[in-house]
Amino acid sequence: MSKTTTYEAIDGRIAPESITEDTMSGLEIVDGHAVKAPGDYEDPDRLYDMLIARIRKYHPSTDVSMVEKAYQMAKSAHGDQRRKSGEPYIIHPLWVSIILADLEMDKETITAGLLHDVVEDTKYTEEDIRKEFGDEVALLVDGVTKLGRLSYSSDKLEVQAENLRKMFLAMAKDIRVIIIKLADRLHNMRTLQFMTPAKQKEKAKETMDIYAPIAQRLGISKIKTELDDLALKYSQPEVFFDLVRQINSRKTEREEFVQQIVDEVSTHMKNANIKAEVNGRVKHFFSIYKKMVNQDKTVDQIYDLFAVRIIVDSVKDCYAALGVIHEMYTPIPGRFKDYIAMPKPNMYQSLHTTLMSSVGQPFEIQIRTQEMHKTAEYGIAAHWKYKESNDGKKSVEAQEEEKLSWLRQILEWQRDMSDNREFLNLIKGDLDLFAEDVYCFTPQGDVKNLPNGSTPIDFAYAIHSAVGNKMVGARVNGKLVNIDYKIQNGDRIEILTSQNSKGPSRDWLNIVKSTQAKNKINQWFKKEFKESNIIRGKEMIAAYCKSKGINLADITNPKYMEVVQKKYGFRDWDAVLAAIGHGGLKEGQVVNRLMEEYNKEHKQELTDEVVLERVAEANKNKVHIAKSKSGIVVKGIDDVAVRFSRCCNPVPGDEIVGFVTRGRGLSIHRTDCVNIIHLTEAERARLIDAEWESDVAEKDGGQYLAEIKMYTYDRQGLLMEMSRIFTEAEVDVKSMNVRTSKKGTATIETGFIVHGRDELAKIIEKLRQLDGVIDIERTTG
Repeated sequence: MSKTTTYEAIDGRIAPESITEDTMSGLEIVDGHAVKAPGDYEDPDRLYDMLIARIRKYHPSTDVSMVEKAYQMAKSAHGDQRRKSGEPYIIHPLWVSIILADLEMDKETITAGLLHDVVEDTKYTEEDIRKEFGDEVALLVDGVTKLGRLSYSSDKLEVQAENLRKMFLAMAKDIRVIIIKLADRLHNMRTLQFMTPAKQKEKAKETMDIYAPIAQRLGISKIKTELDDLALKYSQPEVFFDLVRQINSRKTEREEFVQQIVDEVSTHMKNANIKAEVNGRVKHFFSIYKKMVNQDKTVDQIYDLFAVRIIVDSVKDCYAALGVIHEMYTPIPGRFKDYIAMPKPNMYQSLHTTLMSSVGQPFEIQIRTQEMHKTAEYGIAAHWKYKESNDGKKSVEAQEEEKLSWLRQILEWQRDMSDNREFLNLIKGDLDLFAEDVYCFTPQGDVKNLPNGSTPIDFAYAIHSAVGNKMVGARVNGKLVNIDYKIQNGDRIEILTSQNSKGPSRDWLNIVKSTQAKNKINQWFKKEFKESNIIRGKEMIAAYCKSKGINLADITNPKYMEVVQKKYGFRDWDAVLAAIGHGGLKEGQVVNRLMEEYNKEHKQELTDEVVLERVAEANKNKVHIAKSKSGIVVKGIDDVAVRFSRCCNPVPGDEIVGFVTRGRGLSIHRTDCVNIIHLTEAERARLIDAEWESDVAEKDGGQYLAEIKMYTYDRQGLLMEMSRIFTEAEVDVKSMNVRTSKKGTATIETGFIVHGRDELAKIIEKLRQLDGVIDIERTTG
């Protein structure tokens, strides 16, 4: 067995200073305290002892017989199963339960953590779990099992959205389900090195998009920060390890600075008779990386790279400590935030202030009570302490209900929405980790927190849909303001409403910031104009079909319509029509998709035999090729899809020939095309004589892609001179590929738009005159 190396941990996670060049490639953070090499922690009984020790640490007198029974069942059920690491499978549920014990969860949750993969991977059923452990544990295991079957990596929008809906419904039944799932994901991320690079990136993205934001929303920073760091490590390993190196490079200097601040602050707290625990830490990698990206700064320019935390006994002491700190150091204006008076939606409370040290180095101080610190670390999980009485359990449920208003909001959204795309965008917007909030007040003094950049319209809809829908103006701090006014912290806002208001304006969607307001405005328009939007959508589809010569009756088959509904994430056809009517979908998209389904069923009607018969007829008289603005026109042969081949790109004036493909209509080639020259005798029967209609280019202003290959000597300035020739000729260049050889020559392949052969010849002649050009030829396949 490999040796386990233990490192200094700061704030319940691995300290950046503890990671060295030697350990970086195999870095695995375990429980925030150790770097795990493959082969460590392989003894299940030792891990089980560790689990029981952690439970007894926060609840010494609890009866662990249920946990013991679950361990024995899981160990027996998983038997000889192995993980990709080669470890016995039971190691995984044990670590999941240890993570839950670190969150001080109740024994039902820890039991469910041990059993969470039993129903999925072994012979045991949900009924077996219920019989042995009761309804509560069975519900939790069933919820986690169902979530385990969901995938968020699907490219299909409707699959992603539907799976998110299921996740939020599971959370609504019992929030502990998602806490177990977060612990499960955390251990899987800790052992992700055993997966393929593609799977690592997929899981890292899923973690970053879904699980870390949910941990943030539940306030469980203990899990959220580690998920963030591990997701960064596997999604962008070069960035992660470069960041580790940069932070590590000034380790001694930083340690001395933080220790100096901690010592100074501790002394002043003692002198002020404030009982306080003071410690320093470096912020976690992901938060540093996001600041670097969002503010376009290097590590050296991030001034709140480190934070000092002061933990005191009471709220009164928090403000007293703040006063002492502001006397000691110069506060940086605009960097003070009072999350005690105005907590974040995820229950987080602290005082934050950024200060300038005596050596000119800015740093952040966070001040909180022990209870606030516990909530900051454990979030919603902090409410699951072991309770001896039923009364305690009820209070837990009551607290949970109070704190999860955002979850209820999401459930309301999903009931209201038929459009999966909109639901997905709203959820991802609502889970946005990095949206700063502004705090403002109603005329009665109630606090509302809104996304940074919010307007009075956002405020109105945060109060109630009816207030937003009837809004006609707003006063901020007693003065009338425009509806696009950006709300500032501390503003007192009064919304002016009128019963004569005709409702929100579509322009408001470009003004509001909060997903809640956008959703409510869209809901109003959908509801208010649903009937007229459906009628308008029908008319737009009919008009589009008429303009394209499509028979509407052919494509409005319920089977085709169902495919379109699923593709765009709608629950019924009226919702599709309404979306077209209010501009959410283009009628062309929908008709083209219906046509695709129609053609799949009807392409067999035009068989090769039929086409070849028509070819024989058409060969009596050459077919004439023209190009109109709506596509290619073939005079002399009907009902055949026609396209210009990409291998030789014919342009008007070239000698051409048609080739009847198998199932893809007629392709037009130049007669000198390599693919045509090398046809077999059997394939030559599929050729059809073709020529350009006279004056086709001049008549319809058609545009054709021409491709040439230039052989030149490699010299400076050649590309610039080529570019000048194209610019002066007003020619649109579509592609250019340059390859140089060691012998000093270059091959330049260029694609550009011309109107015909004469224009092409003139351009080629000008290019030939450039110094260093050896030869130019058209591409021929």
